[in-house]
Amino acid sequence: MKDKGKRTTKAVIVCADDFAVHAGASRGIAALARAGRISATSVMVLSPGWPEDVALLKDLPHPIDVGLHLDWTSEFALASGHGLRLGAAMLKALCGGFATGTSTAQTRGVIERQLDAFEAHWKAPPDYVDGHQHVQQFAGIREALMQALAKRYGSGARSKPYLRVSRAPAGHADLKSRVIAAMGAPALEKLAADAGLPVAAALLGVYDFADDENRYGALMEGWLQAAPAYSIIMCHPAQDAPLQDTIGAARQREFAYLGGAQFSAVLERASVRIVRGISIDR
Repeated sequence: MKDKGKRTTKAVIVCADDFAVHAGASRGIAALARAGRISATSVMVLSPGWPEDVALLKDLPHPIDVGLHLDWTSEFALASGHGLRLGAAMLKALCGGFATGTSTAQTRGVIERQLDAFEAHWKAPPDYVDGHQHVQQFAGIREALMQALAKRYGSGARSKPYLRVSRAPAGHADLKSRVIAAMGAPALEKLAADAGLPVAAALLGVYDFADDENRYGALMEGWLQAAPAYSIIMCHPAQDAPLQDTIGAARQREFAYLGGAQFSAVLERASVRIVRGISIDR
């Protein structure tokens, strides 16, 4: 018999994207991890700061999932030679350009190099894979990603990474969320199911990075209420940000909110506990 005095809590993954995008983001994410306010972070391994910043994720009192933030569209990707602006990457995916002719091998090679860069400094496979600006589900990239994951973490692997499928829960998708999902969420989910890879239930946390901390708090409360069990709420916190970071102000607002008392109260009201995604049923 259940104890009627106990409330049932819902398990949700709170994931801080863009670890290593700059030092302020890495410091902020590590601080939130130490405080138990997030349960996952996605790493931009093409950043020159990754080899040094990785130390911030070691020996945390509350271990978190550390995943690969697959990157085709950042300044780091452009500097690496394979990058494209987001609009160009979307158009290339829609036209099949990531899986045409020699592009297939090139796409796979980009993914393999990022997995290599992750493992070289984390000294372990990623707990999960997602994508900067959701490129993990673009046509041509998603197929190459599944091939790379099958090769590296196939049937003999002790554990397999889970995947972020960038799709909002039913009834909670705004225009931006619908556009993101249309770039391949159902197709990636099917590929993952065929490969036996677990996926998070849904993705929340999509917004325009505008306004103030009060609005972000209201959005977060709505996301926590709407989130299915074992879904991901993504965030982009930073303690501080350089002037060239176009969402730097939003990053700092998110850090202040997630580290504050209001977030704890909202978690309590929503009956949510923050968990690692490695606990997704496999």
